[in-house]
Amino acid sequence: MYSRILRSLPREKAFYFFTSIGNYTGDSGASLKEFLEKICEVDVKSVEFHFHRGDFQKWIDEVLGDKELATKVQALGNLGFSGTMLRNRLYNIVAQRYKELTSGSNVEY
Repeated sequence: MYSRILRSLPREKAFYFFTSIGNYTGDSGASLKEFLEKICEVDVKSVEFHFHRGDFQKWIDEVLGDKELATKVQALGNLGFSGTMLRNRLYNIVAQRYKELTSGSNVEY
């Protein structure tokens, strides 16, 4: 069940990070693990841009198929964080979910 969420996606289904419409950062994540790593690497403006548009939640739900994580990310919006605090909270939520999904499973990384 979790292997679907943890799988590597084809590049065309990866999450591509932008700082605004048309301004691609050059970063993308084609798996939950890559996405998690990129959250810390991309410009914080990219995190804010995508978060406030609902892009992260939509990709996590529709492409990765993890409604539980999408709901947790969505709920973060109610707390009013921005900048580095938003990035840190988002990272912690995704990292916790990644840990849940990989602990005790027979998934290869």
